[in-house]
Amino acid sequence: MARHIESIDALRTLTGEHLGYSDWMTIDQERVNLFADATGDHQWIHVDAERAGAGPFGGPIAHGYLTLSLGPVLLPQIFSVGGIAMGVNYGANKVRFISPVAVGSRLRAGVRLLAVDDAAGGARVTIEVTFECEGAPKPSCVAEVIFQYFNG
Repeated sequence: MARHIESIDALRTLTGEHLGYSDWMTIDQERVNLFADATGDHQWIHVDAERAGAGPFGGPIAHGYLTLSLGPVLLPQIFSVGGIAMGVNYGANKVRFISPVAVGSRLRAGVRLLAVDDAAGGARVTIEVTFECEGAPKPSCVAEVIFQYFNG
């Protein structure tokens, strides 16, 4: 269950804290293929299971940007902020794709709150999102993501 934080001011008091984890999500070939279709990235390591089986990862892997794009699905499972009219993506300071996400693996996200900075009409919130595959020794992706929250 997502942690509900009552306001931007309440969020600010949590700076530096880990806010929690999402549920696990299975990354299946259908999702990878749909992402390939949406982006035009049909590289064989993603969409050709037979060829990928003989490749460097032993099978097809998800696109790095697919992993990152799962933030809007996984982050609301971790936390929500009250008292805002809306939030939008503002950008990212740093994104690293550390290890592959094999098709069929289970992925989750964890969030640490890095900063809450005042901005016109609300705040800019910087979080560190760590995407990890179940049982993997290293995270799949670590991203410093920024949201712009507007006061409600």
